[in-house]
Order: sequence, then structure tokens, then C-alpha cells
Amino acid sequence: MNKYEVVYIIDPAVEEEARKALIAKYNELITGNGGTVDKVEEWGKRRLAYAIDYKTEGYYVLVNFQAESELPKELERNLQISESVIRYQVIRIEERKSSVKPRPVRVAPAAPVAEAPVETPAAE
Repeated sequence: MNKYEVVYIIDPAVEEEARKALIAKYNELITGNGGTVDKVEEWGKRRLAYAIDYKTEGYYVLVNFQAESELPKELERNLQISESVIRYQVIRIEERKSSVKPRPVRVAPAAPVAEAPVETPAAE
């Protein structure tokens, strides 16, 4: 199973009860198709970076989940159909695998040893 993350923005005009039902609907969609919901964060009402359909605010929801590779496509299809969802994005989270080898320890080259001059017997 792969790890995924979905962020979707709900229209702020949707009432609280309907918004809770919408969030529960998408969580049930994930669990109903063999996935598991790890974490749901409701970021609340925030200002959009740019106006979307003349709306300047939206209710942000972040969901982390694990599922098979077919589920994100089905989730995107359902998010696209909903008129209450302004924008959405599903991202697959890649796990880091450390394949970096540790650097070898550098050994400083030995300093050349100055040799003492060798005395030779003087020729008589």
C-alpha cells in the first residue's frame, strides 16, 4: 500500500453540518475502497491566494491515508464531481531510502621526515 496526502478546499458558503458530512463522506470513500485514513486535519477557513469563481476564502482539509494505487483516481473523480469542493490535490508520499554511503575518513598524508645528514669519514 502506498501513502498519499490529499488537500481539498471546501466552499465557505457550505454550512458546518454539511461540511462535516462532506469530510466524513470522503473518509468513508477511502476506507470503503480498502484504504486506511491515518490523519485528518481541518485547517479551517483561510484566504485563497487568488480568487476562484469570485470566492476569496475557502475551508481547507488535509487527509493523510494509505491505499492501493487505484484509489487516488477514484477519489479525484468524486472530488471533481462535487460542487462544494473548489480545488483539490492528491499527492503520493515517497518514503526516503538512505542509499548514501558514509564518507570515508580522510587520513592526512604523513609529513616527510627530515633525515639527519650522514657523516662520512673524511678522506685523508
